[in-house]
Amino acid sequence: MLSNPFFKPFALLFSVFLMSCTIMAQDQKIADSLAFIYKNGKTKDTVRLELLRNLAFNEVNDFSLSIKYANELISLSKKENNNLYLFRGYYLRGSKRKLKGDLQEALQDFMASIKIAQISTNKIGEGITYMEMANVFSVMKETKKAFLYYDKAIFILRKSKDKLKLASALSNLGDEYLKNNLLDKALKCFYESGKLFEEEKYTSGIAYTVGSMGVIYFQLGNEGMAEINLKKAIRLLEPIEDYYGISEYLINLSDVYQKQKKWNLAITTASRSLQLAQKNGYKDQISSSSLQLSKLYEKNNNYSKALLFYKSHVAYRDSVTNVKMVQELADLRTNFEVSKKQTEVNLLEKESEIQQLKAKKQQTILYVTIIALFLIGLLVIGLLRRYQFIKRTNAIIESEKKRSNELLLNILPEETAAELKAYGKVQAQKFESVTVLFTDFVGFTAFAENLSPEKLVETVDFYFSKFDTIIDKYELEKIKTIGDSYMCAGGLPFATFDHAYKMILAAQEMLDFVSMSKVENQSQHIRFDIRIGINTGPVVAGIVGTKKFAYDIWGDTVNIASRMESNSESGKINISENTYQLVKDRLDCECRGSITVKNRGEMKMYFVERCRN
Repeated sequence: MLSNPFFKPFALLFSVFLMSCTIMAQDQKIADSLAFIYKNGKTKDTVRLELLRNLAFNEVNDFSLSIKYANELISLSKKENNNLYLFRGYYLRGSKRKLKGDLQEALQDFMASIKIAQISTNKIGEGITYMEMANVFSVMKETKKAFLYYDKAIFILRKSKDKLKLASALSNLGDEYLKNNLLDKALKCFYESGKLFEEEKYTSGIAYTVGSMGVIYFQLGNEGMAEINLKKAIRLLEPIEDYYGISEYLINLSDVYQKQKKWNLAITTASRSLQLAQKNGYKDQISSSSLQLSKLYEKNNNYSKALLFYKSHVAYRDSVTNVKMVQELADLRTNFEVSKKQTEVNLLEKESEIQQLKAKKQQTILYVTIIALFLIGLLVIGLLRRYQFIKRTNAIIESEKKRSNELLLNILPEETAAELKAYGKVQAQKFESVTVLFTDFVGFTAFAENLSPEKLVETVDFYFSKFDTIIDKYELEKIKTIGDSYMCAGGLPFATFDHAYKMILAAQEMLDFVSMSKVENQSQHIRFDIRIGINTGPVVAGIVGTKKFAYDIWGDTVNIASRMESNSESGKINISENTYQLVKDRLDCECRGSITVKNRGEMKMYFVERCRN
């Protein structure tokens, strides 16, 4: 089956495109410069409304701050009785809440903006808001509601003269049809949106529309039309240097050639996709292209090259997903971690057995007492033995309870462990400010292929045991290890004010330990360099699983921390803008500028130097 490029770049493209068509392109630099004017407080009336709108729209680093600007815009618009800016306030707040993941609140804001747009006969505003609601329902997998609101948006936008917004709505509807395998309807939507993009000469929209049509034609069995559309999409993306989309469509085109049994063309096309992905650092595309080449060489009986590319596919696939970097290592390491929790369960079962044995013993003593009343001496001996048994049993129970609690605290935070023991479950908890750290060993995959699982576990445990000691020193919380990746957090389960600073101190000690370990005891273990990435923001924390469970955290903050690690360098600590703002007065940092991050766009990053004396 041909991979579908639409689901990767196209939906994201039009989510951003819609906002840019509604107002302007988002720019954090604009928000930063306007913030000074805002704090000055001298603007009034419509000028202040426009200032708040710009601040709410362009603030992309801090969703809470953006929502604060939107709230003030809503309040001031009501006082000024200005429906245009009141609509924009609700729309912007809904958009930011959608990006933040608060989908129900986003829907409420969009409904409010629709009512205001209807009152003021703002048809374009009403149409794009219906489209935003449909996008939310699509994310929530409520397909019927998504279709309903896409239809409403398109019905209204057809009456306007804004072809780009109509094209965006049609493309998003086509996306929804494609996700639900309604290929004929999807093709019809993309055909119409493509014509509109061509009329407006919007190259990116044209390219992704015809590329999606190529995907659909292939799934319908029309390889000729699939080839024509995919080639056209690639030609359109080349001048605007959208190499991610080009790399994806080249894989799709390779599938077409493979179906046509044009093996040389299929291999050449897949090789070009791999070259673009390697040049631009697209790890997921490197994995996909390598897998494609492995399959093609295998079908052409070139098993050595097939194996070579398959190994590359596995290496980059595991690098992207951070799951099972080495299967044997992951199994051994996972068993090592969860065995601690299983021990607690076994101890609790043992405690129950001891209690049952105690009850049976008491019954036995009672029967003996009734039958042998005349044997006072034997009764005394029996009571003495009973006393000694209870004393030993209680000592065992206390010892096992203590051991069980210690094992539980090795897996879960103290507060979480107490809640689990008291209620048998743990309520998920949201923390507004948490610092998350990821580490990753450089060149680990290459070493892993040539070592036994036992040696890998020994090597990784050598580092992770020291990392455990370091985070305990700074009162941080270990979350989990995944393959050769180590993850910890600060600021939970109890909120603290200096978790970002402590996390960086811990990261520096980790780097120092890794550096020293390369010098000392070189003959005993394989040594690595590491990358470290850190981000600060809100997370949700809780227990996953019902038996072999573990404490984990979720949220956009975690994803960005992982991106900080993947964009770091060997022996470096790479931190986000959020973390830098918390530690800049206590640390020297090197600004790396804005770096393109997959699915995130431009993000500011900093290398940590050292603490100031």
